Amino acid sequence: MNGRPPLLAARAAARRYGSQIALGPTDFELGDGEAVALVGPNGAGKSTLLALLAGALEPSEGTVERADGVRIGWAPQRPAFYGRLTPRENLELFARLEGEADPVAASTRLLRAFELPDTGRAAAALSVGNRQRLNLALALLGSPRVLLLDEPTASLDPAQRQRLWERVDAVRERGGAVVFATQNLEEVAGHADRVVKLEDGRLVFDGEPADAVLA
Repeated sequence: MNGRPPLLAARAAARRYGSQIALGPTDFELGDGEAVALVGPNGAGKSTLLALLAGALEPSEGTVERADGVRIGWAPQRPAFYGRLTPRENLELFARLEGEADPVAASTRLLRAFELPDTGRAAAALSVGNRQRLNLALALLGSPRVLLLDEPTASLDPAQRQRLWERVDAVRERGGAVVFATQNLEEVAGHADRVVKLEDGRLVFDGEPADAVLA
């Protein structure tokens, strides 16, 4: 942190489903320019923390704070779009919801940037890789200042991964920040300046990548 108020903060935020604890009370702050890798085994609470930060889930206890006016782009692990609509129709719909001045132009730009098909075929019929690319394209609508990405490079080939990180870097260069969940140690080493590790719904490490025990 740089002394300025955080863009996002969890204050003892927890999420329970009945007696099951998905995430215990967790404190977390995200500052401008940061790239935070969220690591840990499956079921550790990574997706739950991202969903709480995105506002897709409400905490069972504690709070999540967001700086005034901060736009958040969220790409959940399970793509969230309308399967009966085409990629373009999905992008134009969400572009309007995000307040894009020209939804058609924004959709065209992202279709090209993510090399998505524009053939009139429904999104449900896309390949796994194209579904993931559409999921990521939707997260970039509205010029978000914060990106929350859950396993973002799953199903992407190396060239597509590189282009994704270039777009993430562009958000950070504008004073934004990113939190990304990953199992890929190369991505942690190459793209994170901070690591947060979860185990069994508990935050067990928050620090520099060189000090993290990732195995």
